[in-house]
Amino acid sequence: MRKLVNSTYITLDGVIENPMWTAPYFDEEARGLAGEQTDEADAMLMGRATYDGMSVAWPQQDESDPNTGAAYFNNVKKYVASTTLTDPTWKNTEVLQGDLVEAVTKLKAQEGKNIIQYGFGSVTAQLIKAGLVDEVRFWIHPVLEGATSLTVPLTDFKASFELVDTRVHKSGVIVASYRPKTAA
Repeated sequence: MRKLVNSTYITLDGVIENPMWTAPYFDEEARGLAGEQTDEADAMLMGRATYDGMSVAWPQQDESDPNTGAAYFNNVKKYVASTTLTDPTWKNTEVLQGDLVEAVTKLKAQEGKNIIQYGFGSVTAQLIKAGLVDEVRFWIHPVLEGATSLTVPLTDFKASFELVDTRVHKSGVIVASYRPKTAA
């Protein structure tokens, strides 16, 4: 069975939206870990807000430059959880139909590498509640943005996690990887 790995860039004050603030911290060490994640994943899952941001940004990047990651993001198979997106324009994108939990359960049962998910919002919350997220990696950046925390407030969402790995980068970024605890 494939693993679903969530990877989320976040500031000290909980901001994840429009992560332009990551640029000064995306050094060789960060590129290495990001490359490991994409090498281990042959599919990407996202909610509508993440799709809207990424589908505009990535096609503008130079795919011939291996440091951008554009070749991966523009060509990997992408799945979007959305009830309103009907005609995705980003190459290799499919909108998941029907029940999200059922659709992701089927994706995870397919042969293949990991499924990577960027951003943390209502889609991730639903999938954690359903026991479908195998790992969450928070890339904690040493910045305060002073903006709204999280894209979608998760007022009815509670979960516990166990730490599986920690990497501290020279830039000050801490990548904390967690596995959701199963309910007893």
